[in-house]
Amino acid sequence: MTIRNLIRAMALLLPHLAAAQELDPATIAAAKQEGSVVWYTTQIVDQFARPAAAAFEKKYGIHVDYVRADSAAVALRILNEGKAGQVHADVFDGTSGVAALKTRGLVLKYLPPAAEKLAAQYRDPDQFWAATNLYVLTPGYNTQALPPAEAPKTFDDLLDPKLKDRIAWNISPSSSAAPGFIGLILHTMGEEPGRAYLKKLAKQNILGVQGSARQVLDQVIAGEADLALNIFNTHAVISAGKGAPVAWIPMQPIMVTLSALSVTAAAPHPNAARLLMNFLLSEDGQKLYRTANYIPVLDSVPPEDPSVRPDGVKVKAYFVGPEQIDALMPHWVAVFNEIFKG
Repeated sequence: MTIRNLIRAMALLLPHLAAAQELDPATIAAAKQEGSVVWYTTQIVDQFARPAAAAFEKKYGIHVDYVRADSAAVALRILNEGKAGQVHADVFDGTSGVAALKTRGLVLKYLPPAAEKLAAQYRDPDQFWAATNLYVLTPGYNTQALPPAEAPKTFDDLLDPKLKDRIAWNISPSSSAAPGFIGLILHTMGEEPGRAYLKKLAKQNILGVQGSARQVLDQVIAGEADLALNIFNTHAVISAGKGAPVAWIPMQPIMVTLSALSVTAAAPHPNAARLLMNFLLSEDGQKLYRTANYIPVLDSVPPEDPSVRPDGVKVKAYFVGPEQIDALMPHWVAVFNEIFKG
């Protein structure tokens, strides 16, 4: 085939490839007939949920009602709605909780066409969820209180006596908190060596904060602590871009969790739910995540700051899916209680 003929063939093929990422016209028409969709989301409203809902409504004319809560609260709400036989959510996302909902038959086995472009690790092999964005969990530090040259680079560096009483973390039962960091250590070092390391880390008198990873980082920026464990690296980038004295540390391996998106099995607006899921996974939707300074999962849509997404070479990652978090969190919390609260 000549180059000219190849170009012509590609030109004919491209529209079909684009169409393959859309739902069939009948489903889109049915979604528009339903007129609205309800989305239970863990995404920050002003940063992402509201602009994403507006973009979807502009494209399809379908109104989005969103409810924002953390992953545990989203899962509990859907669970209670399921028990009552009155499910209101059409679509939901979160880093955990989906496993329990799957076992109770509350999640639809469905992946839209746009999910086919995602790497395998971003799709549930059983087809109950697909990831929309990544959360990369790292240490973050105050660059005025702790000059970059003195910032810890490895887990062992965190044991430096100079850091005693200067470290903080979130103590909620979350992957972006102390239990998540403990899980990373146990995975990286093994159970017994990991426990031995954590007992040494406990001597650093880490400040426990009741709140989100964002709030812990804000305390570091304010000078309440010099270093935080298990913050979202994008939060440090956003704050640094606004002039805050903060930076994140690519301490390897890095724990990466996924925001998993699913359709409820009893969705009141099933076609609009499928359409919204497909939209958020499409290139247009992934660009919205990038604009909001989240980390997209689609390879063709790099983050605003490419360094925040682990490349597997310079920055290696320990990917933890929602089912793994649900299965491992009780053990991580138990180790935290034993070593840091005992």
